[in-house]
Amino acid sequence: MGLFSFLKRKNDAEPQAHLAPRPDFAPPPETRLRGEPSRLGTEAERERQREIARATAAKIDEIELAFASDIFSDEPAWGSGARHPAAGAAVAPLPANDDQPDPAAVPASAPAVDESAILYANGQAAAAEQLLLDALTTLGRHERLPWWMLFDLYQADGREEVFESIAIDYASHFETSPPAWKPLPAPAPNRPAAVVALAETFGPTIDAAVAPHLKRVLDAGAPAVRLDFGRVTRIDPDGAACLLAALQTLRTKGSELVLAGADTLMGTLRAMLTIGVRGPSQAPWLLLLELLLLTNREKEFEEAAMDYCVTYEVSPPSFEAPRRVSTAAPALDAGAAHGERFMLPATVGAADSALLSAIDAHADGRDTLVLDCSRLARIDYAGAGLLQARLAAHAGAGKRVELRELNHLVAALLRLLGVGRADGVDGASILLYPHRY
Repeated sequence: MGLFSFLKRKNDAEPQAHLAPRPDFAPPPETRLRGEPSRLGTEAERERQREIARATAAKIDEIELAFASDIFSDEPAWGSGARHPAAGAAVAPLPANDDQPDPAAVPASAPAVDESAILYANGQAAAAEQLLLDALTTLGRHERLPWWMLFDLYQADGREEVFESIAIDYASHFETSPPAWKPLPAPAPNRPAAVVALAETFGPTIDAAVAPHLKRVLDAGAPAVRLDFGRVTRIDPDGAACLLAALQTLRTKGSELVLAGADTLMGTLRAMLTIGVRGPSQAPWLLLLELLLLTNREKEFEEAAMDYCVTYEVSPPSFEAPRRVSTAAPALDAGAAHGERFMLPATVGAADSALLSAIDAHADGRDTLVLDCSRLARIDYAGAGLLQARLAAHAGAGKRVELRELNHLVAALLRLLGVGRADGVDGASILLYPHRY
């Protein structure tokens, strides 16, 4: 937890474009929280409120940074002074001290949390949504969990407009950056629902020595690949060229791709680039564009593409919406950095005996069983009970079981059923790691 964590900064905030003071007046949050997504009437007003929220969060970042610079004189200077490309002049997000969920994000059991988790598990998404909306005026005034559960519900349902609307209310209420829209990857036809993903972690330096690691990833032919850039602090042109070629190959092949810590890598790249100044290679610029494409940030892509065009006087690449690509928080603990992850499907039900058998087969011979839930939207109530029993059996056999990148609806259901430990303390045999907003 950071030095000024009481400011409730968001761990994985979106890049900020400008620093601006908060206006003298903003409608108090209680005038907007009436059990409805938002009372903002127009797109222009929603955008204005979003800019207010972003500016406020950026100002908090600036103040915290100034204090930290005064206290820790041995820390490197922030920023390079170079002009960064694109509107989102990003700084790589500060990593958390560990890979565990923030205890403050897991309040004591609340009826609205438990009941909405059960309703959603039973396929009653509309009822769960209404219960959570009502809870924003009570529990949601001081706890973020009901908001996060709503965000996950809207992303699972593909309801971007409602997600963006309530994100403005959340940002204004907690004075933090609004969460980014990150829908679940669409399932591909004729492919197994549950797959084993090959995981590779990079850093702190990406240079030409990364080529053998990328070759291993490409040669493995895994149906899903997870690349973690959360530790990267430096990348040179040769490393950028190697990584660019690998990402383009994976995208062309249609492999399912999970990018963890993508913002960290993009922040490192932006610090290297200055509009109008040609480096020894175009690879860092092209890698930044590839990452913006893969994370589906079309507006930032177009702005960075224009900066690249001005710098090298060439036609920029065109944007193409990514397929089967998702993002995730970096795995900051060494135990989950490499190897394989068993990726659960979008839905787990009571009839999924083949899935439980596949989990057993994957667990065989391993001391740690890692289940990647980044594309899991829902577990029905009966299916959760069966999964609990199977995971408890593996934990009883001495294995460490980890469920990572859980959405908050599923995490609440599993906690209600007694799965795992809410605090994620080392030594617990089943650990739950919900994703962060």
